Amino acid sequence: MLRTLWTAASGMTTQQINIDNIANNLANVNTAGFKKSRVNFEDLLYQEIRPAGAVTATGINHPTGIQIGLGSKVVSTEKIFSQGNFQQTGNPLDLTIEGDGFFQVTLPDGTIGYTRNGSFKIDADGNLVTAEGYLLEPNIAIPENALEIIVGEDGTVSVTLPGEAEPTELGQIELAKFINPSGLRSIGKNIYLQTAASGEPITGVPGEEGLGTIAQGILEMSNVNVVEEMVNLITGQRAYEINSKAIQTGDEMLQIVNNLKR
Repeated sequence: MLRTLWTAASGMTTQQINIDNIANNLANVNTAGFKKSRVNFEDLLYQEIRPAGAVTATGINHPTGIQIGLGSKVVSTEKIFSQGNFQQTGNPLDLTIEGDGFFQVTLPDGTIGYTRNGSFKIDADGNLVTAEGYLLEPNIAIPENALEIIVGEDGTVSVTLPGEAEPTELGQIELAKFINPSGLRSIGKNIYLQTAASGEPITGVPGEEGLGTIAQGILEMSNVNVVEEMVNLITGQRAYEINSKAIQTGDEMLQIVNNLKR
């Protein structure tokens, strides 16, 4: 059996995953806080027919060897945490992180999730929550008679109450960062979970210890570049096509061998 068939098949498989990833990036082009993914490839094993430096019958060393590669595979999918574009909304509950860091939210099972989506709401108890109802960590409750909500660059949350000239401070938003954010596990809903690869979260006040600052009334949109993804899509499609041509060529070669007559 020709190596071509299996080698080209591995190339088609990797390009299928590549195109699947591009499609997911494009599907989330308008998702607030979404971070695009990139597929990383590597070559498979090599069949060594003659090692480099092999000695011939005449005592000469071959400067190069003969190795035949057996295809490619997907080694990882990596989140790219570059800053997305900012969109002015004017909503006091829309927050964005300018720089490094994640908002912390409490999931239903009590674990802490991490997100870049700063589109917060107020639930029936006055708590700041995500669109899915996950509580912001640390929890901040807004009084029902609050006239204005003010969030400072350092994450300080204050409100203006009736009859009071000065704002009342309610609490402070803390951010978290990771030494390897690409090692975080995506679980959907713009939420990431800590893993052994990401390392332990480093929490702190916005603007300190390398953490970004918070801007109010602005949302960070997806960091997907449509033009870049379309170029990647065309490249992936052509790579898939040329691998299918290699399979077709290998099949035609086998047909020639099968049609040989003695």
